[in-house]
Amino acid sequence: MYRFLASTRWIGWLLLVCLFASVFTFLGKWQMDRREGALVEISHVQRNFDAPAIPFAEAKNYFQNMPAEAKWTPVSLEGSYLSDDQIIVRNRISGSRPGYEQLVPFRTTDGTTVIVNRGFLPIGNNNPGQPDLIPAPPEGNVKISVRLKAGEPKLDRGAPEGQLASIDLPTYQEKLDYPIATGAFGLMFLEDPAAADAPAQLQRPEEDEGPHLSYMFQWFAFGVLVFIGFGYAAKQQARINREDKEELAAAVLRGEEPVLHQAHRMRKRPKKLVRRDGSPTDEAQEDAYLDALEAQAAASARGNQDPQDPRN
Repeated sequence: MYRFLASTRWIGWLLLVCLFASVFTFLGKWQMDRREGALVEISHVQRNFDAPAIPFAEAKNYFQNMPAEAKWTPVSLEGSYLSDDQIIVRNRISGSRPGYEQLVPFRTTDGTTVIVNRGFLPIGNNNPGQPDLIPAPPEGNVKISVRLKAGEPKLDRGAPEGQLASIDLPTYQEKLDYPIATGAFGLMFLEDPAAADAPAQLQRPEEDEGPHLSYMFQWFAFGVLVFIGFGYAAKQQARINREDKEELAAAVLRGEEPVLHQAHRMRKRPKKLVRRDGSPTDEAQEDAYLDALEAQAAASARGNQDPQDPRN
């Protein structure tokens, strides 16, 4: 009944189904990986963001080489801002607002210089490409609390003088004549003494894993559905073939020409009936088989005619 599945046409359809299933499985695993990454980020926020600040002496190595699990760890520092070397980072977003972020080198009491992100500055209305005001950091000895974050990759685009395209710490290092820690920077959230004017504090990261789980299930479901669709099509083809055989047998007994299934009556003849090697195509063989069935039924019908019947 299902011998037609061994034909070139149905094998081709099966290979196409397998290809689609492979693509859908890949997309499902991709969404799974993205969800796992989101869950890891959420765990960092939940574990570290509101934890007590640790002394700089304990976190000093993090500024040179920060492990992923230390992200958002609060750290307390004491020292002074090097305001003359501050810089702003362009194309930043905070709460759906575009703007900039202010970076300032901070030299701790032990002589180590780290980069502090003091916060967000909205796009200015007076000078295009610049914030209206870049608040000056507090002068003299300052105690600050920051949250650790790894530096960002270098972007393949430039930036105006006094600006960076991303928080790329090695690129910032090239603009300075003294060494800085390039493994991580700190997002400032407390200053003592507090400055009269300060940038807006960056918002707490969202603890939302996103729609990755539902997308993952959808892609995996599509991978299963293509096989279900293939099986349904094969079942329908087997039913059509069975009905045609039954109609042929009944027509022979009645002495009439068979009425084949509509799927065969309406089937268009293929233009190409012979392969390059001279052998007939699957479509041509199927046409020949159906023609033989019709001829056999017609011959049987003629052989069963009554010569005394006036309709003859």
